[in-house]
Amino acid sequence: MRLSTRATNVSPSATLAISRKAKELRSKGIDVIGFGAGEPDFDTPAHIAAAAALAVTSGDTRYAPSKLPELHSAVCEAVREATGVSYTPKQVLVSCGAKHTLYNVMQALIDPGDEVILFAPYWVTYPEQVALAGGRPVIVETSVEDDFAPDLEAVRAAITGRTRAIIVNSPSNPCGSVYGESVLEGLAAIAVEHDLMVVSDEIYDRLTYDGRPHRSILECGAGMAERTVYVNGPSKTYAMTGWRLGWALGPEPLISAMADLQDHCTSNPASFAIAGCVEALTGPQDCVEAMRAEFEQRRDFMYGRLSSMSCCRVSKPRGAFYALPDFSPIMGTTRAGVTIQDSMDLAGFLLEHAGVALVPGTPFGAPTSARLSFATSMAHIEEGLDRIERALC
Repeated sequence: MRLSTRATNVSPSATLAISRKAKELRSKGIDVIGFGAGEPDFDTPAHIAAAAALAVTSGDTRYAPSKLPELHSAVCEAVREATGVSYTPKQVLVSCGAKHTLYNVMQALIDPGDEVILFAPYWVTYPEQVALAGGRPVIVETSVEDDFAPDLEAVRAAITGRTRAIIVNSPSNPCGSVYGESVLEGLAAIAVEHDLMVVSDEIYDRLTYDGRPHRSILECGAGMAERTVYVNGPSKTYAMTGWRLGWALGPEPLISAMADLQDHCTSNPASFAIAGCVEALTGPQDCVEAMRAEFEQRRDFMYGRLSSMSCCRVSKPRGAFYALPDFSPIMGTTRAGVTIQDSMDLAGFLLEHAGVALVPGTPFGAPTSARLSFATSMAHIEEGLDRIERALC
């Protein structure tokens, strides 16, 4: 069978692949500690689940319309409270998850040959979605020594006549970095100077640590709302990953074009999930702080342990629920007869010889690093880090 070039050029998801492999080993009775999770390990708060259940029993199970006044208004209010920027419901599109939202953005914004600037380490899906739209990802490297903040001069140097957009992800997946005010304002100034769009993925905006509030690039200068697509959703904040809800806010012509694309691909999210999402945004918020505080305790422990290990270097995660230690100190060395040349070798070795599943950094643009999620129990974190240290250090 002949498949399309588009389909054959897409790389499999490393995060999903490692989760599948860990589950396969567990099904065989092998004890595996998993650090691959890209989702909270908490249940969806009860009041949110109850709102969705009530919608189901009340018969709200038919196709949802494109216009969702209650949810669109709740999203607009949530964004206004978070950023100070006001949107109208016509500037909102709700999709089947933030990943779907980002796909819509790229399909509506990027023409073949357009370039999109990404900061490495980046979320694995960004370059794939750019390429699916016919665009070219242009990578600007960052370093663990600089807490993964992009160098503004390097960003300027990457811009060409084909550059269309910059993707900003703060707090970041995979490294937990949170961009400071000077970086965000610098990126905003570059976008204005070169007439670029900014795709701001803020899905982890409520998960920041050390008393540091989240700041959006939307807040960094006049006119940013006109050139920014703001992407968010309830999945990480409210432990609603399986509900498949996400949204974009931006200039009305772009949102309208994305809505037209969505109408011919997926239509709209499930009606009862929408009811739960309204409750998430408008109901009690104490559940968010409870989960955030627990993540911060786990972050503190994981960072402390990784910092003490001789086999890696690590930047302190300031948000999200990931650490991205760099294992350069042991690259090229041999453990138990296995030579570790890159993160793929590292992940395979730890899975087979230590019973630890983590996500190799190579698909994130970090070939000597690995992503560890602390969206798992403290007991698993302690045991998993013990195993890594025994196996590598």
